[in-house]
Amino acid sequence: MTTTEMVGQWRTEVTLRTHGVYAALGIMIAFNMLFTPNFATLSNLRLQLVQVTPVVIVALGMAVVVATGGIDLSVGAVMALSAATLAAVIDHGAWIAMGVALVAGILAGLFNGLLVGVVRVQPIVATLGLFIAGRGLALMIAGGRLTEIFDPTIRSIGTKQIIGGLQVGVLVAIGLTVIVGVLMRSTIFGKRVVAIGGSPQAARTAGLPVRRSLIFVYILSGALAAVAGIVASARSGASDPSFVGLLIELSAITAVVVGGTSLAGGEIRVAGTVAGALLMQLIFATLIRHDLSDADARMVQAVIIVAAVYIQRDRLR
Repeated sequence: MTTTEMVGQWRTEVTLRTHGVYAALGIMIAFNMLFTPNFATLSNLRLQLVQVTPVVIVALGMAVVVATGGIDLSVGAVMALSAATLAAVIDHGAWIAMGVALVAGILAGLFNGLLVGVVRVQPIVATLGLFIAGRGLALMIAGGRLTEIFDPTIRSIGTKQIIGGLQVGVLVAIGLTVIVGVLMRSTIFGKRVVAIGGSPQAARTAGLPVRRSLIFVYILSGALAAVAGIVASARSGASDPSFVGLLIELSAITAVVVGGTSLAGGEIRVAGTVAGALLMQLIFATLIRHDLSDADARMVQAVIIVAAVYIQRDRLR
């Protein structure tokens, strides 16, 4: 292969990895506009956005973690822990309950961050511990049962429609996307995260606060997972630690990878992550609407994940 051909192939792969998600999302929207009845309705748009909201919120935190070359398998358990905590203290008022639930997520993230940043445990091992223990703790807090939430302030997050008929939870996800995007693109912290993901040793040699940055990264992931747990509980009107956030870590990782962020670290694509979450939600919903079984739809999603990782193969070596 000549140098010109190699450069052409590299450019094609970079284009696929960075912009392919937008093209795929456009194709899926066009397909549904033509072949899926009642797709182009406001009610369907709202439904799709509501369903994808928790994944988007969690995926934002996951993208920041992946940018450092790490992974956070505990986000689903942190969602369950947040939901259980919310229900446990709801009698003290909605805002206090949400604050305590957020603190629970922050503490979980701090625990992960200390293991990764200070003790230097591999991220997949460090977060796997909380992946197992976090849901168990949530079940203990909830007494192993589903708890209904009747507080009107909490319920309004999942049901109240305001700007453009969008629910509060959807607007929260949009706001968090903007905040994370600005944080990663326009602040010193964002540049540090990318530098750490590119080469942790070089970042340490350059005098960057690697430990502190990693701790904050996992705190951010835990906090966002807690917000997702609150939103999910508000939407369902109940806290069920057995199911809240179940396997959402896989959906979040998928959104990050499909959105163009390399699992090798050193880069982050916030808009691509959100587009990846929307794409996977739309693919799943489309397959179900066209009479494929849930199992078949998940098989298609698995193929997409493998294809996205294949495109990134050179970065993962």
